Amino acid sequence: MPLLNEVRAFLDRDHGLVIDGASQASTGGRLDVLDPATEKVITTVAAASAVDVEDAVAAARRAFESGVWSGLAPTERATILWRAADLIEARREFFMQLETVDNGMPRMVAEGGLAVVIDVLRYMAGLVTKIEGMTLTPSRRTPTTTATSLLREPLGVVGLITPWNAPLLITVEKVAPALACGNTVVLKPAEWTPLSALALADVFAEAGLPAGVFNVVAGDGVTAGRALVRSRGVNKIGFTGSTAVGKEIARECATDLKRVSLELGGKSPNLIFADADLDAAIPAAAAAVFRNQGQSCTAAARLYVERATYQQVVDGIVAAAGRLTVGPGLEPGVDFGPLVSAEHRDRVSGYVERAVGDGAALLTGGTRPDREGFFFAPTVFAEVTSQHQIQREEVFGPVMTVTPFDDEGEVLSWANDSEFGLASSLWTSDISRANRVSRALQAGVVWVNCFGVFDAAVPLGGYKQSGWGRENGQAVIETYSQLKAVTTVYG
Repeated sequence: MPLLNEVRAFLDRDHGLVIDGASQASTGGRLDVLDPATEKVITTVAAASAVDVEDAVAAARRAFESGVWSGLAPTERATILWRAADLIEARREFFMQLETVDNGMPRMVAEGGLAVVIDVLRYMAGLVTKIEGMTLTPSRRTPTTTATSLLREPLGVVGLITPWNAPLLITVEKVAPALACGNTVVLKPAEWTPLSALALADVFAEAGLPAGVFNVVAGDGVTAGRALVRSRGVNKIGFTGSTAVGKEIARECATDLKRVSLELGGKSPNLIFADADLDAAIPAAAAAVFRNQGQSCTAAARLYVERATYQQVVDGIVAAAGRLTVGPGLEPGVDFGPLVSAEHRDRVSGYVERAVGDGAALLTGGTRPDREGFFFAPTVFAEVTSQHQIQREEVFGPVMTVTPFDDEGEVLSWANDSEFGLASSLWTSDISRANRVSRALQAGVVWVNCFGVFDAAVPLGGYKQSGWGRENGQAVIETYSQLKAVTTVYG
């Protein structure tokens, strides 16, 4: 499918940093942006230095302290966020194509992500007018009349660091609630996929967001990311990415007690019981790993199947992998694209090679197709145990392990035997079992007889080493605001 003229024009632009409402040249050089399906450079963007990051933080601080955003009436902030949603909806094809050439995701994945992006902006626009405090009755008697009001206020300048696997979606899931609460933002998108963040800045400007409220500093994690985390002008860091990097960010934020929320890695279990609707469970289990080439923190990479139906499910998964149409995301009918980069493809390939060397049974895939682009075949392993590295660590690629189980207690112990606890899924026609198992699974999200059902109103976040805090829903307000208690004595 040919690129829209609007997309071509965007790629041809001289992309600077977005600071205080204007494009600004960087002091940190340029970053090449590659199309993962062709391995070719499609544009370059400015790479922020530590000095550039501080300029952006200063702009965000000025905007916050001026009240140009936090001082607006809630209905005015809501109108701007809603208008941004309308603008993205009107340009769906533009954003869909931009996400595809930037990340490599198939068109169907980009389209699904855009639908959630629009929903999140509209949900947060509605939430702006519902951020409320309360009045308390003091618990102790006093000789005079007192009243205490709890006020919910913005934090100030929020630094956001977003990943490359769903660039626009995850960016909006962070930016929209941060803005809804009245904060100003400095965003550092992933260095491999910075384009949708820059396009989002255009949308916010057109929607009427005041200058300095939303700033974008593309760059790498070592320079730009670290500078943002260490900046004393930032009140809070929101990060989505690997657990290892999340721990490093938490340590940095501890030096000045900067607030931090972390949406980190996962190794999600998917449990299929023998009484499940296999016609629904098998394709969903395959999609839970192969959608977006497994580049998802919620990907259900560990599949557990009750032994009575184990072979039927395995055969169905292998067949589903074989039916995937591999190719560039914009080609008609493609449902399996490339990985995001050569570096990441090598990482996934290394996990597969080690699993084979450790004795895991490779049922399908495990190879690099002989074609241009960062492709890696959908891969399924059997005969793995909790001792296999591929069963314990997040691969973040199209790699699934399938393990039979004999009873509920056994599979729950295996499912929960992980340092992660982001998402999980189970399939059964027994409602009692569904309730019992969903409560026993140690994960922030449990899907019953479905997988990957995301909604702007439903909180997303993990247990254990899958992170701190929640995205989406009303719970996210606590992530981007703070409480102030005001006690007044009368007479």
